[in-house]
Amino acid sequence: FCVPKKTNKYCSKDHRSPKEQLYKLVETGMGGSPSCQIAAVDMKGPVADDVKEKINSNCVMIFSKTYCPYCKMAKKAFDDIGAKYEVVELDKHPNGTAMQDVLDTMTGARTVPRVFVSGKCIGGGSEARQKQKDGSLLELVKQCQET
Repeated sequence: FCVPKKTNKYCSKDHRSPKEQLYKLVETGMGGSPSCQIAAVDMKGPVADDVKEKINSNCVMIFSKTYCPYCKMAKKAFDDIGAKYEVVELDKHPNGTAMQDVLDTMTGARTVPRVFVSGKCIGGGSEARQKQKDGSLLELVKQCQET
């Protein structure tokens, strides 16, 4: 059986149980008829360790895709305040899909960008842009650089 994200029209938060969040949907099938299987995301494996290391060793870490307009929006928000950031372009990285699965398990969202400041996910492009506009993004970056 498959465990899709449980959401409602008022909240985009992932309402799956922690156990359910350890699984992702994988579509497979023959003859054009997809079936659903459960694939565990290894949160103690080398890909998860790599993602966590990148998040913890960079003040600002953005997981992005080169063609994504929201990813460009997030990077521009940091560019506009003169903040340095590190980027992993998941569509160019050999482990990009697995990294995106890890980010889904960590944050409850598989969408890109996934933006981290001081080791905490602040959301995606829209959230980064809003924080840039209201001044809180610069404050978050300054706090990170002071530690």
